[in-house]
Amino acid sequence: MSARTFTVCGMTTTTTDIAARAVDAWKVYGSGEAQVIALRGVNVELERSRFTAIMGPSGSGKSTLMHCLAGLDTVNRGQIFIGDTEVTRLGDSGLTKLRRDRVGFVFQQFNLLPTLTAEENVLLPLSIAGRKPDPDWYKTVIDTVNLGDRLGHRPSQLSGGQQQRVACARALVSRPDVVFADEPTGNLDSRSGAEVLGFLRNSVRDFGQTIVMVTHDPGAASYADRVIFLVDGQIVDEMREPTAELVLEKLKHLDVTAGASRCCGRA
Repeated sequence: MSARTFTVCGMTTTTTDIAARAVDAWKVYGSGEAQVIALRGVNVELERSRFTAIMGPSGSGKSTLMHCLAGLDTVNRGQIFIGDTEVTRLGDSGLTKLRRDRVGFVFQQFNLLPTLTAEENVLLPLSIAGRKPDPDWYKTVIDTVNLGDRLGHRPSQLSGGQQQRVACARALVSRPDVVFADEPTGNLDSRSGAEVLGFLRNSVRDFGQTIVMVTHDPGAASYADRVIFLVDGQIVDEMREPTAELVLEKLKHLDVTAGASRCCGRA
């Protein structure tokens, strides 16, 4: 893997690391006839300072994989790492600290507190942790999401796109190792969605941020450096430098493959 160099707030960094990885990860829900195997021995490495999209047919395990990688869910077998930290060996307090200090989240639902201003929502994770923001980085994030004139507004006074940009700024303000985004444009119109995706793309290009996004939208996936495709809980393919057209063609093939698999009685 070639090294990447980026400059943030006057500091230049070169990195080639793996931000997160899964090693022989299995996730099973239920038992007996009700058993569902969501992940089947998944092995994947997610590169630092890259934008990775995870895609697949409905029920393929893409959200389960992201939740396990982010420490929001646990695997039944295998290992999950954030950097060099084995997530699967952490207890509740360790997981809480990991999610607070090293992982950022952006969800389809904006999850903003309605009684707080935009600025207070952005700073909430740091406030909970008893930390103050780095002033230069905070200004960089706010300028990048173009929210400087909306910081005093409450969520009800913001558009959907503005609320999601607040959520993106909240995910980035603590400078996490990885930001996990689960269908971040699912509740947005096409213009607002493009603004949010452009911000995520720029955070990778300009600041060396690592983004892992689950999406069903080929257009959203085209913003990524790499797309990983899942079928029936297994990674079956990947694509570098994706376009919306190429991703759409791949998904059509995967839908056929998944349908054939279900017809043959595979769990």
